[in-house]
Amino acid sequence: MKNLYFLFCFLPIFSLAQVTIPHLETNEFGTHLMVHRKPYIVLGGELSNSTATTMQNMKPVWPKLKALNLNTVLIPVYWELIESKEGVYDFGLYKNLILECRKQNLKIVFLWFGAWKNSMSSHVPAWIKLNQEKYPRSKDQNGKSQEILSAFSENVFTADKRAFEHLMSFIKNADQLNQTVIMVQVENEIGMLPSARDHQELADRAFHDSVPKELIDYLQSKREKLVPELYHLWKTNGFKSTGTWEELFGKGLHTDEIFMAYYYSKFANRLTAAGKKIHPIPMFVNAAL
Repeated sequence: MKNLYFLFCFLPIFSLAQVTIPHLETNEFGTHLMVHRKPYIVLGGELSNSTATTMQNMKPVWPKLKALNLNTVLIPVYWELIESKEGVYDFGLYKNLILECRKQNLKIVFLWFGAWKNSMSSHVPAWIKLNQEKYPRSKDQNGKSQEILSAFSENVFTADKRAFEHLMSFIKNADQLNQTVIMVQVENEIGMLPSARDHQELADRAFHDSVPKELIDYLQSKREKLVPELYHLWKTNGFKSTGTWEELFGKGLHTDEIFMAYYYSKFANRLTAAGKKIHPIPMFVNAAL
């Protein structure tokens, strides 16, 4: 009986150890998405914003996906649904979606509707929206509050990070062997609308402070490879290696956008790194244009 007992205990550990999760692999022909150790070509479709809020809503969708001969579907994960009460998580809907996609022979790319969706913070939980003192919103140039959480708030980042970590833990525990979930999009269409930048107090302080050394080092190391617009702005202002944002790039909406792009990317990179520590499948972002 002892031998049988130990055999039963160690078999699952051995199986997990042999799993190669979805990842990107580069060779002389380019970079490929690998799923179950084989190149995977995504023939994907994206659901409408609210289609996947219930399994009932999805019933008429499955036949349409099959009729289109798709092999992958982009499905939003709504922060407000998985953490409607602070610190209490419910992934029941997403477990059912994963199971149904397996039946339909479909892979999933989960789209994290976290702090931002189409620039706005429309899908954050009510307990975030109702506590603007702890979770500040962006403001326009006239001081008017926007329905956009501020990327400069550490409280906003910490709450988003905690929820995203729980999502990645769920995906790992529910799907590591089957690999139904092959990628994750981190946030959706990040950007400021209608203002070019956040004028909230934390943001203003950062804007009038020195440009971070991290960015300066990048500019200097990639000078000849920068996009022409950024290169021109930096060159016009003397290729400075220290100074405020306006001292390096001049005054105007272009500098506001460079400033916001840096801090949005910093937020997204930190969030992605936290998720990859748990389950390092491929992740990507997009931006509002």
